[in-house]
Amino acid sequence: MGWVEDLNGQTVGVDTAPFIYYIEGNPAYKDTLKAFFQAVDQGKIKIVTSTVTLLETLIHPLRTNNNILAQQYRDILFGTKGLTTLSVSQNIAQEAARIRALHNVRTPDAIQLATAISSGATFFLTNDKLLPSLPNLKMLVLNDLRTRP
Repeated sequence: MGWVEDLNGQTVGVDTAPFIYYIEGNPAYKDTLKAFFQAVDQGKIKIVTSTVTLLETLIHPLRTNNNILAQQYRDILFGTKGLTTLSVSQNIAQEAARIRALHNVRTPDAIQLATAISSGATFFLTNDKLLPSLPNLKMLVLNDLRTRP
């Protein structure tokens, strides 16, 4: 997958949806995300996300009492080499407020974007085509990437 190789040596912010699609094996994104997470495992790409991802990924498993799925999310978010999961710090909160004020995005999205920016990410992997383009942070929308080699 060419787009994955283009990310070698980069830090990529990752939204919640790619984790859900990957862990739950969504067939529409399986191959796209497998190559991406293999590159992370191989140390070619560093990724960062917020603890907002933990909150969002655990909702369904907790509602359905699926402890195994909940643990899979905890394992990937806190046990994957090359992945940093950050809590909302004062700096991230201030950057999220700035993003929210300027771009009118929801608070969880603003936190995710601020986490990526604060970590020096140059790309943000999401499936939310409505997220704004931000200076120095290129949006990578999964639906668009599925059609790219």
